[in-house]
Amino acid sequence: MARISTGTGDKGETSLFDLTRVKKDSQRVAAYGDVDELNSALGLAAAEARGTPNSEKLIAEIETIQQHLFLLGADLATPMTKKQENRIDEEEVKWVEALEDEIEKALPPLKEFILPGGTKLSSRLHLARTIARRAERNAVGLAKAEEVNPQALVYLNRLSDLLFLMARKVNAAARWEERTAKFRSRRRVNRD
Repeated sequence: MARISTGTGDKGETSLFDLTRVKKDSQRVAAYGDVDELNSALGLAAAEARGTPNSEKLIAEIETIQQHLFLLGADLATPMTKKQENRIDEEEVKWVEALEDEIEKALPPLKEFILPGGTKLSSRLHLARTIARRAERNAVGLAKAEEVNPQALVYLNRLSDLLFLMARKVNAAARWEERTAKFRSRRRVNRD
């Protein structure tokens, strides 16, 4: 990376990892762009966690996810027809699943939908979760048009679940009572 600003994208194109030129609004760029946004949102969550009690493990987990997301972004930025050694695989997916299991065992089971929010840190993790869902939707859209590493889709799906659990864990540690979604009862009116 010699220089950040090259001017080569001034006409609405960018280069993929294999140097193929594509429009900046292509499905592929949207997919890895969402992964980049997710990575930044997690950086904000890690910054929020710094200085809070017992945050070292959470920050390390977030930074591991960020490393995975760099790998995932590179994966999505390289068409499957091109050789790419570094692609998301089962190892990263299994890491996410193991952490999900660990956190879920320590939390009370959900009985109702909960409102995203609580502490600032939990709210940032919930926001990251929704970005992960968008990244997954865009990656699925890309997979309809071009071949995509199937593990990339699995990883994004598992990751959004993990971020939900991490947000709940942060609220539980702060003794924040989860707020549940209230649904109005709609009685059926017989108009006969």
